[in-house]
Amino acid sequence: MNASDKTLNDTKNLSEQAHERIRRDILNGELFPGDKLQIETVSDRYGIGIAPVREALNRLSSEGLVARKSQRGFFVAEISMDSLEELVKTRIWLETLALRKSIENGDEDWEEELVLSYHRLARTHRRMPAEAGRELSEEWELRHKEFHMLLLDRCGSSWLLGFCSKMMDQAVRYRSLSMNVHPSLLRREGAAAEHEALLKACIDRNAELACQLLESHYKTTLEGLRGVIGKGAAEARTKLAD
Repeated sequence: MNASDKTLNDTKNLSEQAHERIRRDILNGELFPGDKLQIETVSDRYGIGIAPVREALNRLSSEGLVARKSQRGFFVAEISMDSLEELVKTRIWLETLALRKSIENGDEDWEEELVLSYHRLARTHRRMPAEAGRELSEEWELRHKEFHMLLLDRCGSSWLLGFCSKMMDQAVRYRSLSMNVHPSLLRREGAAAEHEALLKACIDRNAELACQLLESHYKTTLEGLRGVIGKGAAEARTKLAD
């Protein structure tokens, strides 16, 4: 490998690091909606050079987590209740489509993976204290997304899975910002039972019931966040500043 190739690879690796760390802080609610992402400041925050940071911000912009405004630079993407309602509506449309096909195509290996994923999620849920620490909260989010993506895994479309994955990440962001003020939102009463019911409907190959349960699951979460979105981000910002 010549020096030019090594430099290119180093920049790519640093860009990946910057992307992952900025993305994580946005999803976890540590970077707030509307915050300006001054490239030099972001570079200092993560100890990563300006070029990899700029590349990471451009990538996050294409993912909808960062907004690039002409002549003004990069900003953390805004959130609103209207946007959340649109997100939930679209998730229901696409994920019920994917779930039906996944149940149709699923085999015994898929069932076993689903059961294992559910038990990991349920175990993490049971370990959650009234006010979970960051490490355990992140583990729950990881297990939660793993279970929901596995429900859709056999749909047969990598494009559809990609869209659903991005929408799940957006949903995590809304929940994280709200949790900064209301930690109990992560342990919504009934969520564990809803996951168990979803699992059973999939194992029973009851696509109609599974889709109804998934839609109800998302709508219940949406109602729990109503009135918290927007206020949650503002209160969390004040909380961290105290």
